Amino acid sequence: MTTTVRPSTRLRSWLLADITEEPAGHQGPFRSPPNEEHKHSWWKVMCLTGVDYFSTLGYQPGIAALAAGVLSPLATLVLVALTLLGALPVYRRVAKESPRGEGSIAMLARMLPKWGGKIFVLVLLGFAATDFIITMTLSAADGAAHLVENPFAPDVLHGRNLLVTLVLLALLAAVFLKGFSEAIGIAVGLVGVYLALNLVVVGVGLWHVATAPSVVTDWTSALTTEHGNPWMMVAISLLVFPKLALGLSGFETGVAVMPQISGDDTDTRAAPRGRIRGARHLLTTSALIMSAFLIVTSFITTVLIPAPQFESGGEANGRALAYLAHNYLGNAFGTVYDVSTIAILWFAGASAMAGLLNLVPRYLPRFGMAPDWARAVRPLVLVFAVIAFGITWYFDADVDAQGAAYATGVLVLITSAAVAVTLSARRRGERRKLVGFGVVAVIFLYTTVVNVFERPEGVQVAALFILAILVVSFASRFRRAFELRAEAVSYDETAMKFIEEAALGTIRIVTHDVDRRDSDEYRQKASEQRSESHIPGDEPILFLEVNVKDSSEFATKLRVHGRQRDEHRILWVNSAVIPNSIAAILLDIRDRTGTIPHVYFEWTEGNPVTNLLRFLFIGQGEVAPVTREVLRRAEPDVSRRPHVHVG
Repeated sequence: MTTTVRPSTRLRSWLLADITEEPAGHQGPFRSPPNEEHKHSWWKVMCLTGVDYFSTLGYQPGIAALAAGVLSPLATLVLVALTLLGALPVYRRVAKESPRGEGSIAMLARMLPKWGGKIFVLVLLGFAATDFIITMTLSAADGAAHLVENPFAPDVLHGRNLLVTLVLLALLAAVFLKGFSEAIGIAVGLVGVYLALNLVVVGVGLWHVATAPSVVTDWTSALTTEHGNPWMMVAISLLVFPKLALGLSGFETGVAVMPQISGDDTDTRAAPRGRIRGARHLLTTSALIMSAFLIVTSFITTVLIPAPQFESGGEANGRALAYLAHNYLGNAFGTVYDVSTIAILWFAGASAMAGLLNLVPRYLPRFGMAPDWARAVRPLVLVFAVIAFGITWYFDADVDAQGAAYATGVLVLITSAAVAVTLSARRRGERRKLVGFGVVAVIFLYTTVVNVFERPEGVQVAALFILAILVVSFASRFRRAFELRAEAVSYDETAMKFIEEAALGTIRIVTHDVDRRDSDEYRQKASEQRSESHIPGDEPILFLEVNVKDSSEFATKLRVHGRQRDEHRILWVNSAVIPNSIAAILLDIRDRTGTIPHVYFEWTEGNPVTNLLRFLFIGQGEVAPVTREVLRRAEPDVSRRPHVHVG
């Protein structure tokens, strides 16, 4: 007899094939084969993060020209100064304190415990999702612009930017659904070719500027005519800087890929000094390369390209360097440049997708704020792809229109990183670094606030992501509230001795809400429970006490301790929630001893609805019925289920 597997079952098995108990280990298509770790030199990993960072050259000069006009080179100098003197030192510190790729969000999560910290992390995840999703959609949209505007492109593609962008995003999702493992090799090739082609375009552009000095004269005349004295130019450059914040992207990705960097043979998990050093080389080198390109490209595009060409519909809109490549080096070279740009922009979306697959499962399942399938790659890829399709449709695949949302996500993440390292320096008593990082944090905070007020559509998009994450997170937390939620249960020597001796007869466990912990309290509790529950006087009982430390945590490792007060034997444990922990301990005792235990409760006083809310948010409340429900769901076989008594 053969069993027919239904299509829906086959589909579910395929979607959940790579579900893992280590959600933070997702690498998307960057994964190594099972049970095998591939590490790489820092410069190779730099290319992996560089597909995100360096690819912004495809659209950054055009966006800078639209935002700052003839002041674009000066505003770019402000951007570079803040990159090298602000963002770079901040993320070098982040790399030191989160060497496993956790990033600044994890640093803040460690500093801000309990529910306030969890909600703050969820808000930051909303901004991070904005950053990564818009990276995917904006990069794909700019890749589509390069394809559609190429003179050799079929006429049928002209005006079809939205369709081409959706196709690129679909191909990106398809790659992640299929999976591949040689991403770093591909990234090295893409980045090497792309930077080489940009060097050619920059060199030719500088040659044209040198041989036609009138373009510089015209530019300087426009500067003085439009903005007056140099101080006014500096002031305006500072004011328009937030619009150029896209050029700061890549730092968070640079930290996220740290686990890919090979360290020293002497590296340990607690002190991976070689990996940290490699990450710092990665961050510094990529920042220097990008800064040099930003300065030169903003200058040559501003002085060589007529301003109307940067506007929507213009030939340089979203593709300023490609415009120069076609005009000065011919359509053949320009087409090669377009293909290289499209490839690296598309792969920048892959880098962003991998960032999401690492970031979201790292927190939400651990908080109990994601469905179980969120630990698998493929369902998340489909969710992110659908969101990217929606964002692309909403912005009509317009590169300029998505700049505000992108800048908002980037700035909030960098600001959070600056705040995290400032708090870290304060905690360690590093006064000089505290002042330096504090100044950087204030600058980025100012930049973020200005960006929000000038371009509120960016924070509106981020708010939608935040709202979605909060709604899904708390809905999932409520739905998963009755899970066991214990990652492991272990006992100290005293506790194990108490349990083994109790297992010689009937294991009777009395739950105890601690008040004074003195002998009189235990004696009174034992007397009342024996009377109400008809426990024979000659049968020993064990008291079980659960101390709630941080109810915002979801799953915890339970370490049960034993303590004796005169003739009374007490088991006690620290946990995030009382009923689920009791249920987990009862089931573990059953499995260890082969004896089904009896547990005794008293009814909880107060409003049942209030008690249920207390259970959901502070881990207490309706202990007896919730423990019974957790046991029912965890053990469907009634004959093997621990016995629950309520007096």
